[in-house]
Amino acid sequence: MRLPIDITFDFRSDTPPGRDPDVLSPRLRAYHKLLWSKPLPNGVVFQLDDTTSNVYLHHRSAMGEYFLSSDSVIPTFRKESIIASLGHQLAAEELADFIRISYTIGGMMIFPANQIDRKITINGARGFHPRIKDRFDLTVECIRRHYSNEPSPLSETLARYSRFFELFRDFAGYVEFFLLADLVTQDYSAVRFFIPFVGFDRSPLPDGLESYRTYKKHAIEFIQARNRRILESSVTAPE
Repeated sequence: MRLPIDITFDFRSDTPPGRDPDVLSPRLRAYHKLLWSKPLPNGVVFQLDDTTSNVYLHHRSAMGEYFLSSDSVIPTFRKESIIASLGHQLAAEELADFIRISYTIGGMMIFPANQIDRKITINGARGFHPRIKDRFDLTVECIRRHYSNEPSPLSETLARYSRFFELFRDFAGYVEFFLLADLVTQDYSAVRFFIPFVGFDRSPLPDGLESYRTYKKHAIEFIQARNRRILESSVTAPE
């Protein structure tokens, strides 16, 4: 029997208080295993296992061995000083709703979790790089550039995991596999950024109230659209 996907479920609710749902939410792990254990562009099923000791999700086959972890990919930036300073202009309910939606399945991804040559993982690099700051739209732009051999702030990191990205054949394959079509143009040639993008030489953070609300609006719209795709895929997938 397939586990029904609840696209409204807040993964903080089955996680111990103050702990990380990406690590400790049982339902999130189950949802990831269900959603991404499916055929790759080459037709082979990317079957994920959740019984390997000390590994979140694991795949081993003739295509290789992959160790995956969950990542909450839509930051609310509420702790960034430039956003915290706007607190008196943002209703508590407005921010709380953004946080809640960001912890539904549409705001979650999996990435390779194993370190290569003791260097930072994709999760770590996208969080710590000052020109990405955890923004998922910018991360996807870096992935698009990886497939088209264009430089980006994450070029070195993504290149270390090139075998993982080869599983999806090309950028369109990656987008379709992970149900990210609402974040890109119809021909997969460009990313739909949450706030205007003029290059990686600028701060990725919203620069004021209007900019933050634009970021929040588009991020929520993406999560909700991806949630609908996830729900549809979970309903139509074979037993």
